[in-house]
Amino acid sequence: MFIMAKQGSLSINSENIFPIIKKWLYSDHDIFIRELVSNGCDAVTKLKKLAVMGEFEEADDEKYKVEVRINPTDKTLTFIDNGIGMTEEEVDEYINQIAFSGAAAFMEQYKDKASDEQIIGHFGLGFYSAFMVADKVTIDTLSYKEGAAPVHWECDGGTEFDMEEGDKTERGTVITLYLNDDSYEFCNEFRCREVLDKYCSFMPVEIYFVNEEEEEKKAEEAAKKSAEEKVIDVEAKDADSKDADSEEDGDSEVTLEEDEEEDTPKPINQIHPLWTKHPNDCTDEEYKEFYRDVFHDYKEPLFWIHLNMDYPFNLKGILYFPKINTKYDTIEGKIKLYNNQVFIADNIKEVIPEYLLLLKGCIDCPDLPLNVSRSALQNDGFVKKISNYITKKVAEKLSGMCKTDRENYEKYWDDISPFIKFGCIRDEKFNDKMKDYIIFKNMEGKYVTLPDYLEAGKEKYENNVFYITDEVAQSQYINMFKEQEMDAIYLTHQIDTTFITHLEQRNPEVKFLRIDSELTDNFKEAIDENEEKELTEKLSEKFKKATGVENLIVKVEKLKNADTPSMITVSEQTRRMSEMMEMYGMSNSSTGLGAEGETLVLNMNNDLVQYVLNNDESENTTTICQQLYDLARLANHPLKPEEMTAFVARSNKILTILTK
Repeated sequence: MFIMAKQGSLSINSENIFPIIKKWLYSDHDIFIRELVSNGCDAVTKLKKLAVMGEFEEADDEKYKVEVRINPTDKTLTFIDNGIGMTEEEVDEYINQIAFSGAAAFMEQYKDKASDEQIIGHFGLGFYSAFMVADKVTIDTLSYKEGAAPVHWECDGGTEFDMEEGDKTERGTVITLYLNDDSYEFCNEFRCREVLDKYCSFMPVEIYFVNEEEEEKKAEEAAKKSAEEKVIDVEAKDADSKDADSEEDGDSEVTLEEDEEEDTPKPINQIHPLWTKHPNDCTDEEYKEFYRDVFHDYKEPLFWIHLNMDYPFNLKGILYFPKINTKYDTIEGKIKLYNNQVFIADNIKEVIPEYLLLLKGCIDCPDLPLNVSRSALQNDGFVKKISNYITKKVAEKLSGMCKTDRENYEKYWDDISPFIKFGCIRDEKFNDKMKDYIIFKNMEGKYVTLPDYLEAGKEKYENNVFYITDEVAQSQYINMFKEQEMDAIYLTHQIDTTFITHLEQRNPEVKFLRIDSELTDNFKEAIDENEEKELTEKLSEKFKKATGVENLIVKVEKLKNADTPSMITVSEQTRRMSEMMEMYGMSNSSTGLGAEGETLVLNMNNDLVQYVLNNDESENTTTICQQLYDLARLANHPLKPEEMTAFVARSNKILTILTK
């Protein structure tokens, strides 16, 4: 069969495409409020642009606004703006033709007369989001153009519409949604306010919210109150009463003025959010107040970074480092992404580096390459540049603070260190910028860098870094370190386990050891090898028999501190493996009871250990062995309930013996 070559244009059947737009263009149905309010803001912005260009004569007291009205009884939601309006031709062009953007057409027409104000819409699809929640939608509009006729348009959700001359007398557009059975929630005041707060808090035009039922009730109450007021007798009985009446009248006027002020409607949004201002024009209190208003956090942020970039892309925003009171506080943050002051999403990982998602803040980038629904990003290359810029600014802020404001840097360190450490682990570039500004608190409470610590201890523990994870549990070992004038650093956060591995990978010559992992030569006196072997065999047998732990590993040492009879050491490798297993839910049931890598160290310079060695037949020997073992374990980790019960009973027995 012969097929002729053919060229042409693809055709789109509106009856097929319209249901797709209604049902699947937007993932979240509440987004229609954002789209319709955005359209109203664009209508106002267009008119303001025309006024600047001299093509529209603006009234001196012109007050632009977008109004959102709900009527729970009628199940309607109405969006009103006093912007540019539409002619019949424009309704036919922008509404009746799907995906024909009035914003795009406007910008093309006036591209040579640019101004700072941005148009939000781009694709011409936002209006149709109304049909996700409405059985019927009507438009009443009147163009700003002189002599323009009002237009009424309505559609019941299909591809057919009715358009005729309307009765609107004031410039602007009214869009009314008759909600379907599944969408009545959006004419609930609290639900509607919630969505407006989510998407529209910072849109560039004042937005007002009205509950028509409540408005009618207030009007009825005001009329009733007025009707019930009694006529004041103006005939004064004397001069004094006249003066008194005058004073009362004056007071009444003041009261009325106050009442009027209270009843004056206020916009629900901020048209000039703090990030739109230059950092030099913002006070600390303004930053804190903005933080409280947006994130509802009663704790003040530690500090913040104000992003303000015009080239090679436009980006503004504020990132806050939140205060974390305890290690149990969540460190999950929230960064809100905006496009021309219109909320897009929380924590978009393509723009915000993963480790910065722990922060709180707002970022507004008009240049973001959004998809049609403005809920996802495209153009990975451009987005990566934005992400790199944010990373760079955060690193510059932190490193600059360390160099020029070390006191505050150290004061904030315990709170900000999780962010920095996580960033170093996840981002190589961030690590390169911040590696010299990682600080650690030592046993004296001073903050040191890793090179500082290694340099100070090179004679006693060359290339070894000793660290503390629990000051209470490891107090015995801390005291030993202090006696030998040795130092250790505190690594107490849950991220430190991973961060230690990160540091070792980038510093292969450096070894991190928990303070209870091993005893260095600094703590020990020399002991003859054969003597050590003999003593170990004797004491190992005694302690295994007394404790009933057959796999118990015993090591004999001569510690410089004779007051310490016994202690437990756990090899660094074994303990890390155990912690990793626990992290992934693979608990090691044997840990803490003669576990692999766990060693009971006995001090031959201690009298109690000498007593055990030299008194085989004494009835107290077994008790002392058991007590020394449990004391060593207590200094390392908690005992099990039944073990603690036995320990307490044994302690009481020992006290009883001492009293005889």
